[in-house]
Amino acid sequence: MADPYQNNVYQQGGGDPYGTYGEGGDQEGYGYQGESYPQEEDAASDATEGHDDEDQMYEGEYQGIPHPDEVKAAQRAARAKVRQAQAGATELDELAEQYEDIMEDCGHGRFQWTLFIVLGLALMADGVECFVVGFVLPSAEKDMCLSNGEKGMLGLIVFLGMMVGAFIWGGMADKLGRRKCLIWALTINCVFTFLSSFAQGYGFFLFFRLISGIGIGGSVPIVYSYFSEFLQMDKRGEHLSWLCMFWMVGGIYASFTAWGIIPHYGWGFSMGTEFQFHSWRVFVLVCALPAITSLVGLMFMPESPRFLLENAKHDEAWMILKNVHDTNWRAKGQPEKVFQVTHIKAPKTQEDEFIEIQSATGTAIQRWAVRTLTLCKLVLKNVASLLGPELRLSTLFMAIIWFTMAFSYYGLGVWFPDMIKYLQQEEYESKVKVFHRERVERFHFNFSLENQIHREGEYINDKFINIQMKSVKFEDSLFEDCYFEDIESTETMFVNCTIRSTVFYNTDLYEERFIDCRLENTTFLHNKKGCHLDIDEENDVLIYLVSFLGSLAVLPGNIISALFMEKIGRVKIIGLSMLISAGCTFFLFLSFSQAAIIAWQCLFCGVSVAAWNGIEVITVELYPASKRATAFGVLNALCKLAAILGTSIFASFVGVTKVVPILLSCTALVCGGLVALKLPETREKILQ
Repeated sequence: MADPYQNNVYQQGGGDPYGTYGEGGDQEGYGYQGESYPQEEDAASDATEGHDDEDQMYEGEYQGIPHPDEVKAAQRAARAKVRQAQAGATELDELAEQYEDIMEDCGHGRFQWTLFIVLGLALMADGVECFVVGFVLPSAEKDMCLSNGEKGMLGLIVFLGMMVGAFIWGGMADKLGRRKCLIWALTINCVFTFLSSFAQGYGFFLFFRLISGIGIGGSVPIVYSYFSEFLQMDKRGEHLSWLCMFWMVGGIYASFTAWGIIPHYGWGFSMGTEFQFHSWRVFVLVCALPAITSLVGLMFMPESPRFLLENAKHDEAWMILKNVHDTNWRAKGQPEKVFQVTHIKAPKTQEDEFIEIQSATGTAIQRWAVRTLTLCKLVLKNVASLLGPELRLSTLFMAIIWFTMAFSYYGLGVWFPDMIKYLQQEEYESKVKVFHRERVERFHFNFSLENQIHREGEYINDKFINIQMKSVKFEDSLFEDCYFEDIESTETMFVNCTIRSTVFYNTDLYEERFIDCRLENTTFLHNKKGCHLDIDEENDVLIYLVSFLGSLAVLPGNIISALFMEKIGRVKIIGLSMLISAGCTFFLFLSFSQAAIIAWQCLFCGVSVAAWNGIEVITVELYPASKRATAFGVLNALCKLAAILGTSIFASFVGVTKVVPILLSCTALVCGGLVALKLPETREKILQ
């Protein structure tokens, strides 16, 4: 029996800018084996034994339904006719046609669904990363004694890291490979997430979260580029939209685990007073599980064959495509179906991507430095090409759409929960108890004080022992011969008070809590070190519930957009979804309660996800393979920049006015939606 691999020889023609993989150079497109796989009579598979091919009849023939193979052949003939009619058709277009035909022959089956799960987990890890800091911040600020400025920086540092990571990993994925870069990115994320969970100081925690963000920042641009190159044209929009659902699952996973872990303050351990591992740190560790699982799965996945063909690695690409074909058809019960491609036209490398230095030339460090410098130059050159004549307009439109959508989505994503907490605080303060000119003498306070204001009171020879003070304020009061011991406080202060001959023992009432007070013969002994969690206040389940509902509300929009992505088209879905989202934000003017804000948040999230799905699908389809991950990375980095600006601006207006955030988001969404309608439709476009 002839060896089928003997024909797979890479040949180059002298003046042909393309190399030809395999035999049949005279054939147009890619060849199919005719006599290359002769079989002996006794070599037939069990599935086909006893059947005469000529006697078999497609069961839909009686109903006048064309055979799927006939449909494919007709589609290919139509594409070939259009290509011949276009005088400007290039050889790159021919390669795209060939690759599309091969993916149609491979079919959509077990291989794509396996890759779907593995890459979905990587996308889920990105979604989790966006929620982690928001959930741990109330606990971490007490654990590490964070100021308001430090809390704000911690909230933004993740987006900063993801912005840098998207740019770096997106550019590198077009030069080093999708799979390889995604493995590196997820590894960095897992390692530094683990380290951040054990970091005790604010500086180390901030640094580790930054590097963790740089790692996970590469997941979105690589995942979509990677998966799209294993999909045929009529499956691409729908299945990329289904993939988007994993980001929603990441939000649900983060909300659910935070709800189940963080309130259990006892789920941890401590080693003296210097090392504390509380429940929120356990939550940070658990959030690394999707990235770890995806990383393990990627070890069994191949590189994108389209990337390999772009880099003249024809043998590897052919073997991967054959494996995809065989895996899918075996799973469909047709193991006898043979991968018939004998050669694939692919471009020669236009430039030597990495300068190889002979082992005798320079040191290992010098060779590494030259390769790194060359890689950086190639990545930057690829980025600059996005503004070339052919792609300039598309890049400008996509940049506007990504920025306006992210500015509104992430800005409102912070504004919704902050506004709910502000309404809660207003309601809480409305129930404050005010005590005026009370005189308490020789009394033992052994019960907690909460949400109280004491004005012009006198406390003589009183004891405050082993109690909690929450939102308690003493104004213009006198404390004389009093004793405070084992006090834990939150938002408690003494304003313009006189404190005489009083002892504070093992309390967290530092001198900073005494504003414009006169301290006479007052002693502070063994003050509590560090900050202490107030479980009742900080671990409010409503915070997790709001995020959970917002993530869950994405499900209907995701399903609808996935089902109609191919029917309606990407452009209409993006434009209409952004305009409807703008309408949702406008009706926030009528929201005066927590329930109303939660309802509008769910509606906004459910509609906006359809726009996100369309944006990510069309971004993949607008750019050629050599620039796809780079373009996605640049646009995703711009998205994270918009997220930083949106969260900062919107958060600053909480409790001040809701007019500015609503008008900003509404205007941005309308502008983005109108620009989206100017984009070319790509649902019937072959992946370049």
